[in-house]
Amino acid sequence: MDTPIDHRQYLAALDPKTRVYLTQRSDVAGLWHLAGHLGLILGLGALIALGVPGWPLLMLPQGILIAFLFTLQHECTHKTPFETPWLNEAVGHGAGFLIFQPFLWFRAFHFAHHRHTNDPEHDPELAEPKPKTWRALVWHLGALNYWRDKFRLLALLATNNVADPFVAAARRPQVAREARIMVSGYGAALWLGLIWPELFFVWILPLAFGFPVLRLYLLAEHGGCDHVDDMFRNTRTVFTNSVVRFVGWNMPYHTEHHIYPGVPFHRLPELHRDMDAYLKVTALGYRSFARDYAKSLEG
Repeated sequence: MDTPIDHRQYLAALDPKTRVYLTQRSDVAGLWHLAGHLGLILGLGALIALGVPGWPLLMLPQGILIAFLFTLQHECTHKTPFETPWLNEAVGHGAGFLIFQPFLWFRAFHFAHHRHTNDPEHDPELAEPKPKTWRALVWHLGALNYWRDKFRLLALLATNNVADPFVAAARRPQVAREARIMVSGYGAALWLGLIWPELFFVWILPLAFGFPVLRLYLLAEHGGCDHVDDMFRNTRTVFTNSVVRFVGWNMPYHTEHHIYPGVPFHRLPELHRDMDAYLKVTALGYRSFARDYAKSLEG
């Protein structure tokens, strides 16, 4: 195979049998991975709730595990983690509830991001520019603005003020209804928290530690990449360890995902092996990315 000029030529060169193999969804693979992810959350949550010695130290890994349900919700927008359609929808909604992100709204947002990846004029991810100064980076990684943005979004959607251009007019009533259900659910969770205060320590407070880690992880996907219409140049794959790949549902293979979003998480390592020689933007771990990104920041 000749070296492709861009991602389109790479995709065109994939033979039909390979395409069929790579896009096979699996309930078994998805449910096993989900069981592992949720099992870790429930296990750490139980240790925190029981107040075992050193339990405050568990809130960082607990927060990371819950915050990284974002990567699961993200996969569910593509309907790829599970073969059964309703599983993708149910898990996507459930993950969104735990991280305060409406699933239907995010699906529309994310599809617009895929259509206009790293296009400053049309990619909704760039509505808030990537940080270019140390002050902007600290604010970007902080959890306060995440909570502010999510509560504001829920309030707007629940009151039927869905103004985002990427949400189709026909979908807006569904988006508003989902937000109202979520707000009702948070009301019930608040009531439960009054009866069982440990809920705050196993869910909400850990997220304050987990969100900054998630935001650094997400910054590596496109931060510092070219603003061009070529997935090999506007998206970054990060070479990392199996633990991060597990928690991130293999989304560190992000160039691979963007070039062929129909490939489920459990097939991405195989797509990566085929695509590895063509990757143009990579990082040897998130520490390496953070170090290189920091060098580009202004004072």
